[in-house]
Amino acid sequence: MNGRALICARLGAPEDLELADVATPSPGPGEVVVAVSHVGLNFHDTLIIAGTHVVRPEPPFSPGSEYAGTVVAVGEGVTSVRPGDRVAGNEEYGCARDAVLVRADRVTVVPGHVTDRQAAAILVAYSTAYHALVQRAGLRAGETLAVLGAAGGVGSAAVDVGNLLGARVIAGASTPERAESARRHGAHETFSYGDSGSSGDAKAAIKELTGGAGADVVFDPVGGAVAEAAVRAVAWDGRYLVVGFASGGIPRVGLNIPLVKGSSVVGVFWGEFVRRDRAAQERNLRQIFDWAAAGRLRHHVHDVLPLQEGPRALRELADGRVQGKLLLRAGDPPG
Repeated sequence: MNGRALICARLGAPEDLELADVATPSPGPGEVVVAVSHVGLNFHDTLIIAGTHVVRPEPPFSPGSEYAGTVVAVGEGVTSVRPGDRVAGNEEYGCARDAVLVRADRVTVVPGHVTDRQAAAILVAYSTAYHALVQRAGLRAGETLAVLGAAGGVGSAAVDVGNLLGARVIAGASTPERAESARRHGAHETFSYGDSGSSGDAKAAIKELTGGAGADVVFDPVGGAVAEAAVRAVAWDGRYLVVGFASGGIPRVGLNIPLVKGSSVVGVFWGEFVRRDRAAQERNLRQIFDWAAAGRLRHHVHDVLPLQEGPRALRELADGRVQGKLLLRAGDPPG
């Protein structure tokens, strides 16, 4: 039996990806095969296929780090799930295909009141935001949270999670239109720092919106020119979260800044956290799924495209044209 897979046969641009027929895998001991219905795409997928991410698989491989679907086969010794269970999971890559072969201990059963589309849309972005704000920053109700890149997938999730945790959320984005999108996700105040990441705009805006005090926590998946401004806009005893570098630039920030502010620069590597503490991730995900089931999440799905449209989808991500989450629909016949 064959299925389809989006294949990165050589490192490069989204347009270099190919759609290929591949054999449906069979599970070994401790493994399961999941028929995928939805694949969640993230900005880091564009970096992995270009060979510029910290995770650098050798071609050929499939992009896509999160999925939702139905278990169709289980290997010897698997008792945690069975065929017919709806599940979601994440891998570093390899999920943009009709069927995935994964370890059984890396899948999570999706509650009946959460759809596959919801699960694929929230798994990585919301788990990253929750881990960053709860485990890494220790965000407390009543604190001020500034989110950069607030209209993107992980940024909009951070706005939503911060709001649910009781923070006052200030959302920054590259354009006024994208900042307004963040307001719809629960941001109390918004600002725009310009397409070039103008440091002056970002620092001045955060300072003005906090009465000069600065933000208790800054969530930064953008990096680049705006990062130094964000570090300078952190409050006394604040926390600056290094989440990613969507701008393409890795900033060099002087350590004198956290010294005089008594602040912390905190790395957020969610993938490694999951590998090291799967039990904690499962607890985080239960909270996120509970919020989803109660209708409390404001997650926005930018679009759902068929698997064969993967190159176009990743191009939109690479060019910064996505607001919210972009999904691929797998398991459909081509056409």
